[in-house]
Amino acid sequence: MILPKEMLVKGNLVSDFIAESQFQPAGVDVTLKEAYSFRNAGKIDFDNKERKISDVEPVQFVNEEVKLAQGSYKVIFNEYVRIPQDAAAFCFPRSSLLRSGITLSCAVWDPGYEGRSEALLIVSNPHGAVLKRNAKIGQMVFIKLLEKTAFSYSGVYKGENK
Repeated sequence: MILPKEMLVKGNLVSDFIAESQFQPAGVDVTLKEAYSFRNAGKIDFDNKERKISDVEPVQFVNEEVKLAQGSYKVIFNEYVRIPQDAAAFCFPRSSLLRSGITLSCAVWDPGYEGRSEALLIVSNPHGAVLKRNAKIGQMVFIKLLEKTAFSYSGVYKGENK
């Protein structure tokens, strides 16, 4: 079951949204707060003992716009989310991004996660992209689980980007 707007707001699953127009029939639009370019390689292993997340540097907004060359970028959303024990969330790129040669890749939001999430924005268009601050770039869909999970997310990203 997809959670409707009333449950998202009343349950405080989404806060710091920009406007009511972000709420869609099947979820909520997430918007661009910040964009970063990657400075070096990351390292991923099985148990995170050697994990090294890539360093990034901010891409500056000029006149409320960020100009992105073809490539990959880390983005941070404006919206702060709280996933209850009986839900999960997924995020998909808005169709306008896809039609402009841009996509958004997101991980699963597990029960118990909360934070101002990050995602991967990939500009495939050889001419690059221009995004306005607060541009709607993804749609987050919350799914109600049949029952609460036995344990909740407790990883290093819980509470990120407050």
